[in-house]
Amino acid sequence: MSTSTINITVKLFAAYQEAYGVPELSMEFPKSTPVFEVCDRLIRENPELVEWRNSTRFGINWKFVEPETLLEDGDEVVLIPPVSGG
Repeated sequence: MSTSTINITVKLFAAYQEAYGVPELSMEFPKSTPVFEVCDRLIRENPELVEWRNSTRFGINWKFVEPETLLEDGDEVVLIPPVSGG
């Protein structure tokens, strides 16, 4: 029997980790969801993250990917906002 959802792990860094207070989240999405939807959901849950929407890079399973890349069950996603050094 086929399921219509997938489960992914989202690794959080910088502003995303600060907003959630944890280093990673387990999330469920419909099949054929593009990776940018992960960012959109986090922003809906934490509107203060909206400033990072256009500058966040996406990675799936240790590879940088385009925002339209489709997620697969079991993927490990990273959202990488710009980071400033000091």
